[in-house]
Amino acid sequence: MSISLEQARTIVDAALAHGTEQGFNPLTVAVLDPGGAIVALARQDGSGYLRPDLAVAKANGVLALGMTNRAIAARAADSPEFFTSVANLAGGKIFSVPGGVFVRDGEGALLGAVGVTGDASLNDEAAAVAGIEAAGLVAVTGAE
Repeated sequence: MSISLEQARTIVDAALAHGTEQGFNPLTVAVLDPGGAIVALARQDGSGYLRPDLAVAKANGVLALGMTNRAIAARAADSPEFFTSVANLAGGKIFSVPGGVFVRDGEGALLGAVGVTGDASLNDEAAAVAGIEAAGLVAVTGAE
């Protein structure tokens, strides 16, 4: 099972709206399916040109390693050589900071991941969670 285009668009729109309502810097949101393919991506005006790559890397990291960004960060802190090696294998498309969030359905099935970038990492994550919840899905950040 995979996230639908309609769900992905809802996530993107709600995440961007959350950022605007909270006064965040311009955001970029990427929604990936479980295989890492981009389903939806949007960049607000004023969000830097590298932001799409960063958003994809945040979402890709959780999918590629099967662990939350917080778990990735802990692993990177504990074993920097592991993180460096994994990041190299992934072509740099793995990040160890909040903003990459698993998307699951109500039964716990993995539907994909969302990556948000543009503001402080915890704000990016909050926008991702807001988008996921607006689509009626379950966000998994590792902070639960």
